[in-house]
Amino acid sequence: MIAIVLAGVIVDRAALTFRTLAVAALVVLLLAPQAVAHPSFQMSFAATLALIATYQRALPWQPDSDSSLGRRVALWGVREVTALLLASLVAGLATTPYAAYHFHRLAAYGVLANLLAMPVVSALVMPVGILGVVTMPFGFDAVFWRLMGDGIDWMIRVALWVSALPGAVGRMPAFGTGPLLAGTAGLLLVCLLRTPFRWCGAILVIADAYCAVMTPRPDVLIANDGQTVAIRGQDGQISVLHSARDNFAIKDWLAADADARTPKDASLRRGVSCDAIGCIGTLGNGRLVSMVLEAEAFAEDCARAAVVVSARDAPSTSCAAILIDREVWRSRAAIALRWTGDRFEQTVARPADQERPWTSVAGNPASNGRASAPGASSEATPRPEAFEADD
Repeated sequence: MIAIVLAGVIVDRAALTFRTLAVAALVVLLLAPQAVAHPSFQMSFAATLALIATYQRALPWQPDSDSSLGRRVALWGVREVTALLLASLVAGLATTPYAAYHFHRLAAYGVLANLLAMPVVSALVMPVGILGVVTMPFGFDAVFWRLMGDGIDWMIRVALWVSALPGAVGRMPAFGTGPLLAGTAGLLLVCLLRTPFRWCGAILVIADAYCAVMTPRPDVLIANDGQTVAIRGQDGQISVLHSARDNFAIKDWLAADADARTPKDASLRRGVSCDAIGCIGTLGNGRLVSMVLEAEAFAEDCARAAVVVSARDAPSTSCAAILIDREVWRSRAAIALRWTGDRFEQTVARPADQERPWTSVAGNPASNGRASAPGASSEATPRPEAFEADD
């Protein structure tokens, strides 16, 4: 962006335009097409798009050159503060959907942090950084890097102070790509169109927020190695049946559930009972979920539980419950189950109809995972209609 803006200044063309942003985006995507799925690309270009649109249509007022010096100085200060607040608010709103989707976080005090940090960035960090680059060939750059470090230290202190304020970290449950795409379309309409039709984008953004908040959460979560299982209890929070010292999956599940607890929180074992051969937990609807640790637990748990999970290979005998054993999680990876009222709806990390070259399981005899249910063959590849349980 800086290179394109400077080139525009050299040829006496408007520098901050949508055309500039489009060229920068095309260059990035030509060099790294995969960047379009990364949060850095999405948040950077969303914020810049919103700022350019605001700059073109809602610039703060300019001081009158005919007014007194004192009035011009005062108006200049108000204008700068207003512009900073407006820029922080616009950029924060534009990046909110992407921060919520990727990190499940919302920055409640982003405007306050920018108001305290950005003057130091503009007046100290950026100027001495440029001076450091200019004087580097002559060996006089050390003092400028120290000054730049002082400015960065101030930014870090501001960030730590703001993040420690009550309610500074807002948490957002995980939601799908549909609401994210709707929010992106709404942002594009509001920023790019010049007719009143652009306010249809605001409707899309509101619909995006509603769909994101109303996204149903899973009732059973199974890690890709079958050794970590979490269930949603009657209190609406998840509990862990068996972790196998795998805190990574639990940490991700808690973040995606907008849960502030840590993997070491004792309440994660609430409603779970274990013995030497397995663990059992109760879902919010009263159904049981079993984690089988030893082969002798399969027979009993298949008879009484709605879902049976194990890192082992299940015996060849039929199971009345949904059975997710080694064959299933090896072929489907991580699995989430959600009770819809009469059956479990499944979401798998590796769908059978979406094979990728680096995860292809064609011809692998161990890839035909099974999920047993009433009337279903124990050797069948799991299908959505097979994920049902008795009442």
